[in-house]
Amino acid sequence: QVQLVESGGGLVPAGGSLRLSCAASGRTFSSYAIGWFRPAPGKEREFVAAISWSGGSTYYADSVKRRFTISRDNAKNTVYLQMNSLKPEDTAVYYCAASPRGSSWYPSRLYEYDYWGQGTQVTVSS
Repeated sequence: QVQLVESGGGLVPAGGSLRLSCAASGRTFSSYAIGWFRPAPGKEREFVAAISWSGGSTYYADSVKRRFTISRDNAKNTVYLQMNSLKPEDTAVYYCAASPRGSSWYPSRLYEYDYWGQGTQVTVSS
């Protein structure tokens, strides 16, 4: 069992930065892949970024490449999403999720993730 808690959201102007955190409970956190998702029109949630259990592999949606960076600190049971050059269209609730298939999973597929956090609101003003 893994419990996830997101934090770090807030209100920023366009072009600003935020760093989201996904803190996890559970001794097996380091074996889980972690993904970030946000709601999107016509979708339940859209993929934003993901990282394998070791941090050796990272994946990004085209819309956030070169602006967002995902990383993890397994000693702290935490995954981070550094968001730079934020745009108004990045406004959303951001959810982190954990997949027990730590390195062999489809990062963008919702069904790969067994545990979800409650989300943190990011608002980017124009």
